[in-house]
Amino acid sequence: MRSSLLSTHFRPGAQFVLSWSIPDSFGGMTGALLHRSRAFVEQAGRPVDILTLDDRIDTPELEQRLRADGEVIDGMRIINIWDWFRAVEINGRDDGPPSHEHDPIAPGPNVQESGRDGVVLLRELRDEDGQVRSVDRLRPDGSLLVSDRRDAEGGTRNVVLYDSAGVPVRSWGSVWGVYRHWLDEIIGGQESFLIVDSKTAARFARTYRRRNVVTMHVLHGSHRSADGSALSASRRSVLENLADFDSVVLLTKAQREDLVRDLGPFPHLAVIPNGFDHAAESSATAQTRRRGRGVMLSSLIARKRVSHAIKAIARASRDVDVTLDVFGEGERRPLLEKTIGSLDASDRVSLRGHDVGARSTFATADFMLLTSKAEGLPLALVEGMAAGCIPIAYDIAYGPADVIDDGRNGFLVPPGDIDALAQRVVALQRLPERAVESMRRRARATAERFGDASVTRAWAREMERAYERKHAGDPGASVARRIRRVAGRAKRRAVRLSGGYDDSDA
Repeated sequence: MRSSLLSTHFRPGAQFVLSWSIPDSFGGMTGALLHRSRAFVEQAGRPVDILTLDDRIDTPELEQRLRADGEVIDGMRIINIWDWFRAVEINGRDDGPPSHEHDPIAPGPNVQESGRDGVVLLRELRDEDGQVRSVDRLRPDGSLLVSDRRDAEGGTRNVVLYDSAGVPVRSWGSVWGVYRHWLDEIIGGQESFLIVDSKTAARFARTYRRRNVVTMHVLHGSHRSADGSALSASRRSVLENLADFDSVVLLTKAQREDLVRDLGPFPHLAVIPNGFDHAAESSATAQTRRRGRGVMLSSLIARKRVSHAIKAIARASRDVDVTLDVFGEGERRPLLEKTIGSLDASDRVSLRGHDVGARSTFATADFMLLTSKAEGLPLALVEGMAAGCIPIAYDIAYGPADVIDDGRNGFLVPPGDIDALAQRVVALQRLPERAVESMRRRARATAERFGDASVTRAWAREMERAYERKHAGDPGASVARRIRRVAGRAKRRAVRLSGGYDDSDA
């Protein structure tokens, strides 16, 4: 911990981060939450527990790898819900055990097993369509920990928790009940701040309301559909209930303005961008830079449109000497490999896979590409600019236009225009070196305001404001908030039924 930097004062309280999972080849959202957590430790001396809800059975090994890579540092822990239950003694309630009890799932042709060190920890029974119908989570000794049963229509669910002797001690009609119970056990009665990054976890987290817990949700991506004509379907249930959080954090002012236009005013919206470690980036920029080398840090999924970047480089390479290294993994990799082959661009474009050191390439690359359909404010964009790597990005919502002054510290391109993207790559290569260096200096200067120290201070201020709003103790204010919530839900229901979004000023 860099004690000389502990200048940020946080309100007393435990710090928790809630996300659905931490994938092996994680992208921007997970990278941002890990970076923010490190900044809380280093800038404010506040430990952070990262809580996950998935059925990943190698979380301890994952944390070790992340520590070795520097993604997790002392003061940070990763705690998975099911590993936590496996490690604690489970006791019954005073009112006796639940009435439900399930027969364990027996191994069979439709049963998928997962485990660690040769020990089965998870059994999933699937139907003919491949849908999960029953789940057993087991302890290392083979005893049943949690049984989860769903009917064929998906209307009834029962989740039962067992002690080490196999006796059922608690049951819920939803797995969300288990999540709430777990958070109560983890957090207890201590004053706490719970930052929810994952949109999947946010659907549950909005229902978790405790007086001692300030809940804060970060929207890492756009809240609108790809064409901007409606609310994002995957975020709708959360967006229509934003008032259930004590604070909602957007990455850019432009998104806050659009969110207010779409859903009406909320008193608890804040804008806090993703931060970066300026000291690390400054030292990295001393490395030798190679003109013509482009980099892209991106998951290989449809929303990122990596194929556009590949095609643009193939077209630009007809006129100038350029290459592109793409760092990241995803389901579109086979299709992207075919695209590279069909364009005969294998000597120009390389898919490098997931690389924990990918960000260091910003210091040696000439430019970076961003071709997504929508974003929040990508951490990689700011990190690249801080290293003097010139950004060439689609002018999408949100992020690029908030930091790129076209032609001065980078380039903005009409979204989806591959020819314009290629032309900007060519134009950059033809600029005089003095003009390019001036652009790099301006890119670094722009990134200065996103340093960890200032961003962590912004988090400290918003936590204080969120705590004060939650504990204002004004009955009138509470009534007014309920009225706004009801009115807002009515408006959003009308918007949903109309199939679009309301762009009027509320």
